[in-house]
Amino acid sequence: MKDPHHPHPSEMTLIRVLGAISDPIRLGLVRVLADDRERAWGELRAPVAKSTLSHHLKVLRDAGITRTRQEGTRCYVRLRRADLDTRFPGLLTALLHVADADRVGGEVGVAD
Repeated sequence: MKDPHHPHPSEMTLIRVLGAISDPIRLGLVRVLADDRERAWGELRAPVAKSTLSHHLKVLRDAGITRTRQEGTRCYVRLRRADLDTRFPGLLTALLHVADADRVGGEVGVAD
């Protein structure tokens, strides 16, 4: 992966953000990343193929929800909470609360 594009907060749109998290796997990834820790892609567990997981992470990055960093051959991902909260105040908190209550994306986790 060569220097992935991360949209500036002013480029983030509500439609794109909501579209990106409309998938239960992607919302589950956001729930996992909501602890504000950077995670290696290999730590993330979801009931999908690695290529599908990679696609989901790309959709989240392209929408501005996550930031990806490459270090050698490893990729790391982090939730862009501050940017989301600045651009869409209260949205992330509300979405995470409802997703947690409804257990949406609960099948996504991290390696032990």
